[in-house]
Amino acid sequence: MTFLSAGRLWLLVLAAALVAAYVLLQRRRRGYALRFTNLALLDQVAPQRPGWRRHVTAVLFITTVVILIGAFARPAMPVQVPRERATIIVAIDVSPSMAASDVSPDRLTAAKESAQRFVESLPDRFNVGLVAFSSAAAVVSSPTHDHQAVTDSIENLQIAPGTAIGEGVFTSLQSIQSFDADAQEDPPPSAVVLLSDGENTSGRPVTAAVDAAAGADVPVSTIAFGTGASIIEINGQYVEANIDKAALENLANGTGGHFYEAESEAELTDVYDDIGSSLGTETVHEEVVPLFVGIALLFAAATAVTSLVWFQRLP
Repeated sequence: MTFLSAGRLWLLVLAAALVAAYVLLQRRRRGYALRFTNLALLDQVAPQRPGWRRHVTAVLFITTVVILIGAFARPAMPVQVPRERATIIVAIDVSPSMAASDVSPDRLTAAKESAQRFVESLPDRFNVGLVAFSSAAAVVSSPTHDHQAVTDSIENLQIAPGTAIGEGVFTSLQSIQSFDADAQEDPPPSAVVLLSDGENTSGRPVTAAVDAAAGADVPVSTIAFGTGASIIEINGQYVEANIDKAALENLANGTGGHFYEAESEAELTDVYDDIGSSLGTETVHEEVVPLFVGIALLFAAATAVTSLVWFQRLP
């Protein structure tokens, strides 16, 4: 819980002053009683007091005051609400290493199927875009509510030479910035989910992409896909399909995203499920002033009832 107008809580000092005044008055009353040396006479002239019951009303009253001060400070509870204008960019590596068969039937096919299921699982209110990157990056599908169009675009992805992870991030950011007429002044809440199985071999460095995404306040969650133990053929030569996990992890950590590793289609599906659950809502603070006022009314009623029953008067 938090207080949206926490500065008003200084009024609690007044409640503390009430407590101090009450304690002081009780001590003075006790002092007056001790002045009577004839206790038998004191019993005759002083009415019988209710003992501890007289403090209950005071405690209830002060509690009511404290709760009302809390309500005046606008208490709020964190709640999860759907994101408005939320935009998700799925960036997929289509470099030659994605043809590796260490993941059945091959990395690209498995990546396509999992990405399609991910897009289909997102709430309809989400805008989803698709970026493909090899030696360069391109927007395949601009952010849209038409998730079916995005899944169709994923199906049409083809292998191309090179791996430009940094360019994939820059192109994703550009797609977000051109989302609508208000995107420049009021960027939509956005995130990038980037899948790669290789090393950055062209375009701007990954470190530059980290700075750009962090500056735009767009988290980039990265997925290192594949076992990293596959040999592929490129231009008649066999090369290792290595995965630069360190670069992908630094990209995620530097932008506030999450880094994942997936060595199978099943693991990749789990990763997408985890990402989807974290992107669906955002935390906001919702005022609960009526709750505080309601509790204060209950204590006020209890104060009145105890005073009437025990002392035949209102406090």
